[in-house]
Amino acid sequence: MKKPLVTHPTPPNGMLSGPSAIHKRFSVGGLTWVDVIYPTRDDVITLTQHYRFHPLHAEDVLSKLQRPKIDENEEEEYLFLVMHFPVFNEIDRLSVASEVDIFVGRDYVVTFHDGQLRPLRRLTQAADDERGRQLLMGRSSGFLIYRQIEALINYCFPMLYRLDERLDALEEGIFKRDVQTTVEDLSYLRRDIIALRRILKPNIPVVRSLAARERDFLRLDEDAYFGDLTDGLTRIWDMLEEQKDIIEGLDSTLSSLTSHRINQEMKIFTLISVIMLPMTLVASVLGMNVAIPYADHPLALPVTVVVMMAIAGALYLFFRLKRMV
Repeated sequence: MKKPLVTHPTPPNGMLSGPSAIHKRFSVGGLTWVDVIYPTRDDVITLTQHYRFHPLHAEDVLSKLQRPKIDENEEEEYLFLVMHFPVFNEIDRLSVASEVDIFVGRDYVVTFHDGQLRPLRRLTQAADDERGRQLLMGRSSGFLIYRQIEALINYCFPMLYRLDERLDALEEGIFKRDVQTTVEDLSYLRRDIIALRRILKPNIPVVRSLAARERDFLRLDEDAYFGDLTDGLTRIWDMLEEQKDIIEGLDSTLSSLTSHRINQEMKIFTLISVIMLPMTLVASVLGMNVAIPYADHPLALPVTVVVMMAIAGALYLFFRLKRMV
């Protein structure tokens, strides 16, 4: 049997006071949603005492970054979820993980996050309006976390579409742009795709486990709700797999193109060296400090130059016939 909650007076819908964090509390019927941005230790302790969260779960909220997971506290009848979603850093051109911690019980949902996830901010703005609050919270705590996670998953798709556009632009310009710029853009794209895969993949087993839970406050139409969340994450993963294959193909193409260009340049330098070698040999022989026939002849220099140019021309024609230049 669930223990009685420690009672604390709670203000009406809207902002809650706190040491430094931003709190919002919304209530519809018997369901309460408390949203905390940048939670302090005092905030977590207060809510832990009120809702009887397990101390280890409270420590997870306060820790810097936890791996995505789902835990169940059967004694107090609540679920604890840790999930990560990407936030794009414009300066570093890299997606970084932003954590959201969710406690969901029969009559409450408590969320902790750093405020960087726009979908959660939009949901709290929607909940400021009575009609929006009814749509979000008028059914059950299970439906509320479904809407929260759905918004966070849908938020990822525009990021993936932008990645597709950048990949298309890179693919079109790979033969036109200079190699240094192309390599730099490709490296940034590959790093971002790897980061997104690392951030989002651990969420898949969390959502699957959530869909399999048999708490009555989570009883929705799984095919239409929690199953839909699993499908959304699977689609995201499939897109990331496809983008990974594309970036690897572009990298292979760029490596082949760069190697071909280097080989062409090396071939030109080699041919120049081969053409210059006989000329260098003739010049070296004529420059030796020994008596050379016809060295004093007035036409010696022009004849020597003509011979050297003839040798160079003959070698060039030979390479042309062999299709080497």
